Amino acid sequence: MNPVGLQDFAPLPEGSDQFKLGFIEESGTIKLAEREGRAWIGCAREPSADLLKRIRFALKKELVLCQVDPSEFAEYVSRQAAEFGGQAEPDATDESNLLDRLANDAPIINLVNSILLEGLRLGASDIHLEGQAEGVRVRFRVDGLLASARLLPKDIAPGLSSRIKIMSNLNIIERRLPQDGKMNALVGDRTVEFRVSIMPTVEGESIVLRLFNRDKMGMELGGLGFDDHFLERLRGLMRYPHGLILVTGPTGSGKTTSLNAIMREINGPELKILTVEDPVENKIAGLCQVQTNEDIGMSFDSVLRRLLRQDPDVLMIGEIRDKATADLALRSALTGHQVWATLHTNDALSAVNRLLNMGLEAYLLAGVIRGVFAQRLVRRLCPRCSELGAPDAVEQAFLAENRRSPTRVPRAMLCDDCHQGYRGRVAMGEIFAFDEAAEEIVTRHGHHRDLVDHFASMGSPFLVDAGLDLVESGTTTIAEIQRVVYGL
Repeated sequence: MNPVGLQDFAPLPEGSDQFKLGFIEESGTIKLAEREGRAWIGCAREPSADLLKRIRFALKKELVLCQVDPSEFAEYVSRQAAEFGGQAEPDATDESNLLDRLANDAPIINLVNSILLEGLRLGASDIHLEGQAEGVRVRFRVDGLLASARLLPKDIAPGLSSRIKIMSNLNIIERRLPQDGKMNALVGDRTVEFRVSIMPTVEGESIVLRLFNRDKMGMELGGLGFDDHFLERLRGLMRYPHGLILVTGPTGSGKTTSLNAIMREINGPELKILTVEDPVENKIAGLCQVQTNEDIGMSFDSVLRRLLRQDPDVLMIGEIRDKATADLALRSALTGHQVWATLHTNDALSAVNRLLNMGLEAYLLAGVIRGVFAQRLVRRLCPRCSELGAPDAVEQAFLAENRRSPTRVPRAMLCDDCHQGYRGRVAMGEIFAFDEAAEEIVTRHGHHRDLVDHFASMGSPFLVDAGLDLVESGTTTIAEIQRVVYGL
């Protein structure tokens, strides 16, 4: 068979002059042209003798077989599926069967697998497939930042979406409502789990695949990158038999990974540890882990009310989202439990005012809070291409403001081994164990600034201090610390 492109025969036969779309998909063949007693047939794969016999009998013409590119063939089928042949839209059953066949077509399967493989190769935490006017944009979030990878033809969107929906056990013909699910994919010799979120947009669908990094989830506390001073103070909080410890930071800052490492370290046969999570991202042997489900009424607060009857020693709450959950976390700590919970705030000490603003009683919160810590993930410089150089005027001003004076600071370069001069991330944080003076500030509903001044007077390091320690050790850059801490 001679290789040809579909465009070589444009316009292709349509309507009654073309094979039915179901036959095209199933057989991998398409009619390219008919004239003078001959029919040119495009084949995306090697046709069987029986198939050729059926086509020859139906057309009653001499067949000229041509090899067409499977990807181009899949794009044609996707386009026809999206347009439904330009006629009335088929019923749901027909559309479901059509999309199901399309999703299981070899080129679509290979395309999805190649995207997943590329994401794993880059070390991406999320894969974004976004319907745009010009096509389907593929982006990867690597080390916390999104980067565009490629633009796929818009015609391929139905098959791409259907393939992911089938793998995630979602409704393949639902394109008007959001859908959430999860899927396991065999990528190479590795089984990888993804959390799937699909959102309809004006230009199609936005599909986000979040990779569950089981290797990282299983890391020990000492392997996350925190410095020794931070870990010493954190382990001090872990020794309290009861009370509330808050973990703060934006989405994607590694809070769940740290909490999993903490739970793994304190886990033992003498403790009953219960967790409430949405979702449970990492199963830990010996823990009783509960996943919330709003659809059936298993919200954080409804689950927490019942968990106290389970005689726990330690509770881990995935996130305090509202006053009801905050009240239950406080009550659990007051009744002799060690409670760990996350909260979305910009820094550790802001967590106190956030809870007070939710309506918690200041004197009760002061009586149970044992400590708070905030964390960030900063990009680690590529060891192969990073360089040292004298700080510029802006960097010198920033260093002087924070009482630092190194004569040389690291700079990100670029090589084939890294992403924008960085490779991987490391955790850093600030941590504050509450003493009587801090509790007094909370009791009188003191301002956030009062807590900051109190811990500063004790010489406690803040996030920016932890970041500049990483700069002076050559781990990251001043620009990265400014981006992560201040959003600059």
